[in-house]
Amino acid sequence: MHASNLTARHFKPALKAAGLPQEVRLYDLRHTCATLLLLAGVNPKIVAERLGHASVTLTLDTYSHVLPTMQEEAAGRLEAMLYGTR
Repeated sequence: MHASNLTARHFKPALKAAGLPQEVRLYDLRHTCATLLLLAGVNPKIVAERLGHASVTLTLDTYSHVLPTMQEEAAGRLEAMLYGTR
């Protein structure tokens, strides 16, 4: 299967049916999926495996923009454990 055939015959019609811009790329969906999984608290190792990354380091470096909110969540959980808050 050629990527251009997949895009023209299946992906672009699916975008149109969903009312999404035709400029959306398959790669954009991959990036969105990874970002949402990390935001949902899925272990980065699992996300890396789903993306086919050889190393979790690549995943974490690529999607580091997601980490600030994850850091806040981790701090909140630790605070709750130590001080019984939240």
